[in-house]
Amino acid sequence: MPDNNYLDKLNEQQRAAVVHEGSPLLILAGAGSGKTRVITTKIAYLIREKNVDPWSILSVTFTKKAANEMRERAVAIDERAAEAQIRTFHSFGSWFLRKYSEHAGLEPSFTVYDDDDVATLIKKAEPSLSAKEVRTAAHQISLCKDYCLTPEDDLSAIGSEFDLNDIYSKYQKRLRATGNADFGDLIMLPVQILEAYSDIADYIHNRFKVIMVDEYQDSNIAQYRLLQCLSGVKQGSDTYVCVVGDDDQSIYKFRGAEVENILTFPEKFPGTEIIKLERNYRSTANILSAAELVVKKNHHAGLEKTLVADRGDGGKPVLAFLPDQNAEATFTTDLIKKSLEGGAKYSDWAVLYRTNAQSLNFEKEFLHRKIPYVVVGSLKFYEREEIKDALAYLSFTANHKDEISFRRIINKPARGIGEKTQDKLMESAVVLNEEGTPVYSDLLENVKKQQQAGGLSKKAGEGAEKFVKLFDTLANCFDENKALSDFVERIIRDSALDEYHKAGDEIEGTTRVQNLQELVNTAVPYKCTMEGLLQFLDAINLDRTLDAENQAVGDDAVTLITLHNTKGLEYNRVIITGLEEGVFPRMDKTGAELEEERRLFYVGITRARDELYVTSTAKRCLYGRWDFMRPSPFIKEAAEAFTVIGQAPFGFSTRKTSPYGQFGRDASVFGGNASASAGDESLVKKWKKGTHVYHDDYGEGAIVAAYSNSGEYVIEVQFATGTKKKFLPKYQSKSLEIIKE
Repeated sequence: MPDNNYLDKLNEQQRAAVVHEGSPLLILAGAGSGKTRVITTKIAYLIREKNVDPWSILSVTFTKKAANEMRERAVAIDERAAEAQIRTFHSFGSWFLRKYSEHAGLEPSFTVYDDDDVATLIKKAEPSLSAKEVRTAAHQISLCKDYCLTPEDDLSAIGSEFDLNDIYSKYQKRLRATGNADFGDLIMLPVQILEAYSDIADYIHNRFKVIMVDEYQDSNIAQYRLLQCLSGVKQGSDTYVCVVGDDDQSIYKFRGAEVENILTFPEKFPGTEIIKLERNYRSTANILSAAELVVKKNHHAGLEKTLVADRGDGGKPVLAFLPDQNAEATFTTDLIKKSLEGGAKYSDWAVLYRTNAQSLNFEKEFLHRKIPYVVVGSLKFYEREEIKDALAYLSFTANHKDEISFRRIINKPARGIGEKTQDKLMESAVVLNEEGTPVYSDLLENVKKQQQAGGLSKKAGEGAEKFVKLFDTLANCFDENKALSDFVERIIRDSALDEYHKAGDEIEGTTRVQNLQELVNTAVPYKCTMEGLLQFLDAINLDRTLDAENQAVGDDAVTLITLHNTKGLEYNRVIITGLEEGVFPRMDKTGAELEEERRLFYVGITRARDELYVTSTAKRCLYGRWDFMRPSPFIKEAAEAFTVIGQAPFGFSTRKTSPYGQFGRDASVFGGNASASAGDESLVKKWKKGTHVYHDDYGEGAIVAAYSNSGEYVIEVQFATGTKKKFLPKYQSKSLEIIKE
């Protein structure tokens, strides 16, 4: 039954946005402000109250899920909304091109090529390209189309590894010869048609009198130009244009999104009115305060907004400074376990991180503490392709009769040894044991024998020779004086798995190399011996077994998820982890890139409904060794909004009491305000926080705290071994050597 009171459910700002008409409208919708309700209600309102023909309404968004939700909610208010065009951008492009396929050089029954199809066609168009170059070219051609660039344009800003214009041109000719399209065509070709054919543009302007775009901050240049063409803004069309978005939640630059589209909308669409949705229905006031402190560093004139919580103040967010990533996982697990005693559910919790590789520590801890969990947006750590590849190399090192591992790695990276050759190698490796049962002999020795006997093609023989040489070399790389991480890192490097997956990272925006590095990190505690390798593999297999035993029942499970994947989601309790320089924000981020990292933190904070926790560690295992970390600059920006617990670094102080007893401690730290005598000034300058030192008994460490106590200057040193010691540098400087200022 239609809802006759639908407008009464809106607040003042929402209602103003719904009933607005005439000039272009930019709805700045803050996190949790009910933007989907506004845009769906506006569709129904136009049909119901303004007698707008639903056939003339076009509403586009970015995901099929969002489009379906918009349609369902609009139809719930007025059934006629089902006749409106509510689509994703690409779905609309496909609809348009089927209508005007002949103008686009396409078959009416064209299909859309996926990434693999595009790569295949590029290889046919330019056979001289290597597999890596093909993937790079595919990615760059996709970017060209996101920017509406043709092979005749200057493409130097997109790529310069090869003649991109030539490859793009050859690819386009092959693509048009097939009569099909790729995903980039679904946006770029409609733009080209609308700009080239005035009669089609006039028809579209008359057809669609209302155009609305959701999540406008995620649009790219091609989508912006499509909106201009569809609306006819340059031709003075009377089409009503309304875009909804939040510049503070623009986090997809790596996918081509341009935050400038929403920032410059009022300039590109003259007469634009801006309505801000600032009442937040998701988070408490204290959580929003933390979000505001972070993102206000990015604010642009005219688009500032201040979210107001509808649900009261709530508790203060907690900022936990922890010794290392293992303590981070323990802290997280203890919080979750403790909350269950108070009636919470596992599904109340979400653990957020910057990269997928960070999930491993939490996965291992959850498995051993029997906490059900789901990994959203990616496979669980040990199920990822690159991890399976590395483990297969390690497993084959330990057992040269392991057929599964052998088949996985013999041609990865490619060595010219396809399935038929593999089958031949396996057949020749079969021997009979004493009982007459066929078993495999040493597969590595068999490959060597077949290669030397000339039983393989030239290409396969060369690949087999490299494979044998790799493992012959690795057999001499065990060293009990080193950590197993050295061996794991070497096998990843010498096998070229790192280069193989690095190419994928560059093209697909994945983090496979980081995941491989995290696998290296987990091998640090084991000795670089065959026994150490077997212990390492056993520990991983145990984790896999626990994973099978601890499968979540129903939907009651903790969510492990990257910050990017949280967009549009919400959780009762959120833990954002890894707030350290080089982790979050990522290394060497400046300018616009740093602003996007800050927006990503804002998105993470505003996913929390009731409770928010942020963690930062003093040291973290990176690249196979422990590094001392500096807190993320974002922490300092929002520090006043948090209750701080743990051993705080420079510039922070904690409350002496904390609701999280075992984690709370007085962590007041000397930051230039502690009293120091004139004679101590040189000590303060020399022995400051962050200074790396070496001690004959404890090894390498770093000063993590410095303060004045009873007139004496005290420093606390965290050593790589995990030991923490206090020193009086005035008297003990001979036992400490500064190794890094």
